[in-house]
Amino acid sequence: MSDKPASLMPSPEGYADWLADLKGRIHAAQQRATLAVNRELVLLYWQIGRDILARQADQGWGAKVIERLSHDLRTAFPDMKGFSRANLMYMRAFAEAWPDAGIVQQEVGQLPWGHNLVLMTRLKGPEQRLAYARSAIAHGWSRNVLNIQIETRLLERSGTAVTNFESCLPKPQSDLARESLKDPYRLDFLGLADEAQERDIEHALVQHVTEFLLELGAGFAFVGRQVLLNVGGDEFFIDLLFYHLKLRCYVVIELKGGKFKPEHLGQLGFYLTAVDHQV
Repeated sequence: MSDKPASLMPSPEGYADWLADLKGRIHAAQQRATLAVNRELVLLYWQIGRDILARQADQGWGAKVIERLSHDLRTAFPDMKGFSRANLMYMRAFAEAWPDAGIVQQEVGQLPWGHNLVLMTRLKGPEQRLAYARSAIAHGWSRNVLNIQIETRLLERSGTAVTNFESCLPKPQSDLARESLKDPYRLDFLGLADEAQERDIEHALVQHVTEFLLELGAGFAFVGRQVLLNVGGDEFFIDLLFYHLKLRCYVVIELKGGKFKPEHLGQLGFYLTAVDHQV
C-alpha cells in the first residue's frame, strides 16, 4: 500500500475527464432534487395562503385567525421557521398575487421563497413579476442581485424580458443555485438544516429544562425557544431565551455546533438589542 496521500496518486488516462463528468452529473442531480423540494414547499405555502383567503372570504374569519394558526403550526412543527404570523401573511398575499397554480408549479416554483417575497413586495403587477422571475432563473440571480435589478429597472430599460420561458436548471456555479441549496426555509421543511446539531442540543436542553436552570444558577426563568424577532421585515429566531429575575434582564443563548467564531458575538449583540425592543 502506498504511503502517498490519495490526492498525489497518479491517475489513469481519461480519469480527469471522467471526474469532471461525474461532478457535473452530481451537481445536476442536486439541483433537480432541490428544485423538486422547492416546488413542493412553494406550492404548500401557496395552498396555505389560498386556504386562508378562501376561509376568510367564505366564513368571515378575521385577521386574528392567522395569529392563532401561526401559534398552532409552530407548536406542531417547532423546527420550521416558515409559520410565523408574518410569513403566513406573506402566504396569503402570495396566493392572492398568483391565483393560477400552474405558474406556481412552474416558473415561480423554481425560485426560493426569499426570491418570491422580493418579487411580491417590490413589484406591482403579475407581468413584471413573471418577467423578473424568468430572468432570475435564466441568469442565476441571487436574491440581492434580483433586488438590485428591480431597483435599477433592468428589464424595463433594456427591453429584455424573457418571453419564451423554457424550464431549465440554473448553472451549478450561479448564485441562485448556491442559494437554493442552502435555503433555510427549504432545509427546515426537510428537517435537514445546518442547525440540525444545534437543534438536537436545544431539544435535549428543553426536555431537561429544570436541570438546565439549576445549572445556570438562581434567578433564571425560561421564556421560550426559537423566539421570533421581526427586524425590518426580516425574521430571526433566538435559540433559547431566559429572563433573570434579580438582574431584571433577558439572557440570550445561541447554540452552535462548531467552533467559536468572532461573528457569533455580533449576532448575540444584535439579538440582545432586538430583544430589548420587542420582547
